[in-house]
Amino acid sequence: MISRRRIVIAIGASTLATPFGALAQQQAKVWRIGFLGSSSAVGMAGRIEALKVGLTDFGYIDGKNIKVDYRWADDKYERLAALAADLVREQVDLIVTHGTPGTQSAKQATTSIPIVMALSGDAIATGLVASLAKPGGNITGMTFFDPELSAKRIDVLKDALPNLRRLAVITNPANSSATGPSLRAIESAAASMKVNLYEYPVKGPGAFADAFASMVKNRIEAVAVLQDPMTVSQVKALAALGNDNRLPSIGFPELAEAGGLLGYGVDGNALYRRAGYFVDRIIKGAKPGDLPIEQPTKFEMVINLKTAKALGIKIPQSIMVQATKVIE
Repeated sequence: MISRRRIVIAIGASTLATPFGALAQQQAKVWRIGFLGSSSAVGMAGRIEALKVGLTDFGYIDGKNIKVDYRWADDKYERLAALAADLVREQVDLIVTHGTPGTQSAKQATTSIPIVMALSGDAIATGLVASLAKPGGNITGMTFFDPELSAKRIDVLKDALPNLRRLAVITNPANSSATGPSLRAIESAAASMKVNLYEYPVKGPGAFADAFASMVKNRIEAVAVLQDPMTVSQVKALAALGNDNRLPSIGFPELAEAGGLLGYGVDGNALYRRAGYFVDRIIKGAKPGDLPIEQPTKFEMVINLKTAKALGIKIPQSIMVQATKVIE
């Protein structure tokens, strides 16, 4: 015969088992995050470290309560569609994307898995979303308006080189949907300053040497580098070739940090760190389409005085006062 005491204990255990079991299961869940990278792990090492810091800010540690699966296209954007499809097959909980090509491929691969843009070009101009305030769909994150930044760089370069007449611009034809508006902004800025612009499309490091050799042959006086996942990952090679051929260069901040003359733009590492916020909100139940897409409000001006001295260029005080970082 079962005693009354034993019946009470059995009922209590049955009642409490479900909520505690469900709570334990929720706490034990390891969230799977897919990272879709347009370039390479080596070239993006700094940005990935910033992303990890951003996730840690909200208590997420890879291998503990999250698992990040990385997929790298190694600057071959044609691989992105297959890599995105692979992450979808792996049933990751959300996808973090790198650059416009990665975000476009992720969007084409899924309409249900949340997508966080760690950094993407103009999300509206490239058709990723219809609104920044109410993106809808499954995409949110960070975007920036590169055309305005690109035009600003030409203004800065012209101030540094008042006699500039022949300017080259390096583009990646594989990312024309994102870089096209920036190229048009540079064309307009150059025309207003009576500077002749020459486009040099390069798809990767294998085309760099020939492009710079052609610039020298065509008596190019300076070079602007459009921001793209490939050019960011290959920034050291681009800066070195510019200096070796005595061509002053301007581009995103990392270009000047790698040895180029001038850099102006957003702090990419800060934006990758901010991606942790969007990941946290989605894990906690927010729908990506309800999270407004953010734009950076802080911009960097990097001046490499060491390179300026080697090229015999004196940076005007009007530019020096704008610097957030000076390399000497």
